[in-house]
Amino acid sequence: MPLIVVNDDPHFIQEMNNQGVKLVVVDYTASWCGPCKRIAPIFEELSRKYNRAIFLKVDVDRCKEAAASQGVSAMPTFILYRNKTKLDRIQGADPQALEAKIKQYYGTVESVDGDEDDNCGIPGVMNLSSFIYKGQCEALNEADDHSLLPFLENANSYLESDCDPQLIISLAFTQAVKVHSLKIKAPANSGPKVIKLFINLPNTIDFDAAMSNIPTQELELTPKDLEGIPVNLRYVKFQNVQNLQIFVKDNQNNEETTRIDKLIILGLPLATTNMGDFKRVAGKVGEAH
Repeated sequence: MPLIVVNDDPHFIQEMNNQGVKLVVVDYTASWCGPCKRIAPIFEELSRKYNRAIFLKVDVDRCKEAAASQGVSAMPTFILYRNKTKLDRIQGADPQALEAKIKQYYGTVESVDGDEDDNCGIPGVMNLSSFIYKGQCEALNEADDHSLLPFLENANSYLESDCDPQLIISLAFTQAVKVHSLKIKAPANSGPKVIKLFINLPNTIDFDAAMSNIPTQELELTPKDLEGIPVNLRYVKFQNVQNLQIFVKDNQNNEETTRIDKLIILGLPLATTNMGDFKRVAGKVGEAH
């Protein structure tokens, strides 16, 4: 996808509304900004390298409402979006930091089979991997050599329980999300069977409480469900999720340990950028040095 030069505020709104769940990288720039000129050819090169993402070049003097509504006060500022939701931002002309952020979010639209699939096979929802706050996630009874953090960060890693089939997976999100469904890929014999889902708990639940407490939803998975097809949740119960805890009670064939190869949470961020909520700006925005 070639670099798109945004002409004015209505054009910016149109482009943002058209991109759905694709990763959108916006360069808020100005013709009079020296650092902007230096990084411009690098930004164009990145648009060719990461061609599944959308790269927009927005001149803040021509798109004053867009710049003001997005809190841009110095140039260059780069903001990454998905589904009109801000994922991250970088201020200043730092090519290494910019590419690192693009890499961080670029691959999270992949399906569990590794295919390019921006809506994960379900119109109107997205892979919420970008919104998982890995620093606040944990798993109880994880195996030392197949633990949660590598599993979340590396597509070639898998999660396995340690001394028995049970697992508790605690996932925190960077912002509130709606959870629509789960995609789980796991072996037909040692993949999870009965799972209980809890939301918005103040701390990670322990195994005794997980066994006795009433969950937000309980699922009994079949081997077919472990092939990476979406398993729908009661969507109305998962409309404002800040953390999700998954208690794996047992596995399919009562194997000694439970293994999960892929776990993808599908849904939407709760708050998206209202592209019509612009504020007029007065004067010229300052240049970053």
